[in-house]
Amino acid sequence: MRKGFTLLLGVVLSCITLSAQDQHFTQFYASPVTLNPALTGAFTGKYRLSLIYRDQWRSVLENPYVTYSGAADFRFGFNKRKANYKDAAGVGVLFYNDRIPDIGFSTSQVQISAAFHKSLSKNNDQFLSLGAQFGIAQRNVNYDKLTFEDQFNGTNGYSNNTGEPLPENNFAYGDFNVGLNYTYAPEQQVGVFIGAAMYHILEPSVSFFYDNDNPDRYPDDRWQRKYVAHVGLQIPTGNVVQIMPRALYYRQGPHNAVNAGTNLRFLVDEIRGNALHVGGWVRLNNDETKKWLASAAIGMVGVELGNFLIGLSYDATLSDLTKTKRGQGAFEISIAYLGEYEDDTVLCPKF
Repeated sequence: MRKGFTLLLGVVLSCITLSAQDQHFTQFYASPVTLNPALTGAFTGKYRLSLIYRDQWRSVLENPYVTYSGAADFRFGFNKRKANYKDAAGVGVLFYNDRIPDIGFSTSQVQISAAFHKSLSKNNDQFLSLGAQFGIAQRNVNYDKLTFEDQFNGTNGYSNNTGEPLPENNFAYGDFNVGLNYTYAPEQQVGVFIGAAMYHILEPSVSFFYDNDNPDRYPDDRWQRKYVAHVGLQIPTGNVVQIMPRALYYRQGPHNAVNAGTNLRFLVDEIRGNALHVGGWVRLNNDETKKWLASAAIGMVGVELGNFLIGLSYDATLSDLTKTKRGQGAFEISIAYLGEYEDDTVLCPKF
């Protein structure tokens, strides 16, 4: 029955420590186009290629929950012949996938992203950006990996056919997101990065049981809007060390989460632009119970090697699941390349 099928998916999904219905990345600034559409093209170069991979609950699940995203975005300058107020536009494409291998459940999405960056100062170190994304997503489940009570043959396995009225095992839906971002990054001074975004504005249905003749039949199966707010600072303490506190808040339905912490950037080679990043954060969550709990402690290390950026992070789970002594957090790796990087102005944090 539909109830039994939904319950099975719900049990598996409840094993994942997602604080909302959407994906989340610990290194949220390392995946800027998934964080905020307004960050498309928010860098001082020609193009940016980024990839981020998240591996979750490897000790708890035989096959871990996997999330990854790849993006390419490009920056185009306006008013090149003028010395002042160099506005810019950004366009990009984003691919995202998450999957639970044990039941063959996956979500894949392709999005087109665009943003306009309005310069607010003659030094072009202050920008207000507006961005939007439109994409198509597809959900799949492999019924061959699912078993139901009526398939039990009474002796040694589940070899009988099921009488469950299973729907089509894949469907697609459209999605639309918008975002706003403000950047103030003067050279050798405190930099400020503030943004907000709204996801799933159209609240599309994400149910395998969607009824074209009665689209409101399952109102609880719609993709709830997600609201995101993020802030970061860049505080120079000399020519070598920068302190970079940051925080991320997101809300989706009854679910709320906050990531907060600080990174330190150590300049290793000024000529080649090599630097080391280390940081620590904490994640807080609440849901319909309204009780806030610390769900993860996070450690991160990153390196800048010229135009290459490589980041590694680990979420150490603090939830009750760790009491089983089998609990394990999430490992994340990010890789990015900034093409034709023009100067050291930071319009968007890197990790």
